[in-house]
Amino acid sequence: MKKLNAIKKGLVGFVVLGLILTSCNKDEDAPEITNQVEETQEVQKSAEIDQVDNILGDLIIDAYEGQEVSETGRGNYTGDIPPCVTITVLAEQGYREVTLDFGTEGCLVNGHILKGQIIFDYTRDPEAQQISINYNLLDFYFDDKNVIGSRSILKELSNENGNPQFTHSLEVTVIWPSGVQASREGTRIREWVEGFGSGIFSDNVFEITGNWTATFVNGNTHTYEVITPLRREVICTYFVSGSFDVQRTNFGGLFDYGNGDCDNQATFTFNNGTEIEITLN
Repeated sequence: MKKLNAIKKGLVGFVVLGLILTSCNKDEDAPEITNQVEETQEVQKSAEIDQVDNILGDLIIDAYEGQEVSETGRGNYTGDIPPCVTITVLAEQGYREVTLDFGTEGCLVNGHILKGQIIFDYTRDPEAQQISINYNLLDFYFDDKNVIGSRSILKELSNENGNPQFTHSLEVTVIWPSGVQASREGTRIREWVEGFGSGIFSDNVFEITGNWTATFVNGNTHTYEVITPLRREVICTYFVSGSFDVQRTNFGGLFDYGNGDCDNQATFTFNNGTEIEITLN
């Protein structure tokens, strides 16, 4: 009987020990799962900054091309800037300052409500192979996100592929209503691969490469490098294809926009091979 009781006690102890170990393993796994969720949310926030970059770039290029066509009188140009945007041009000899005013109530642009102003200037030289366009954001909001930035774009009339190209310096800070804040620095190269010279902005397609860093207000810093060129079709709010690598300490993976569909779906594959679906706002 004593021997049986000892066996029973041993079994109970083994079961309790197993439960403790299982509980410990769950507790140990919980921070990793939580961190993955938090990190993925930050990557998604960075994808939202991509939307801001895309539309800012579209608007400036559209307004610049429209202004140049109107001055040269060569052909017609149908821009994609909605009539709710007030465009003002300050023209001096060899210099242009263009203001895009979206008003304080906001203007609907490609499915997003924009408020405030974009002000850009450049030295006009129709024969130059390169033009530097500098712009500032004044009280600017993209939907409910406050966007702060002062940046430059270098336009090349023809790159090694024979296409127009825009090199964007990335210096922008985005503040979400929740208090989340991220700053981005780096370079994006936007190659104009389709639609150039058609006189219609809405048929344009760009391929984007480059690398940049996003720093969040909590101190987390992510590095990004485009692996497959990001395809930007102006008629679509989101990238339709392409991928970029994301890395930071103890975290990383590949963000992929898919194979050509215009939708808000993407995937993120962690370095360990785990893949999750991402829905973009």
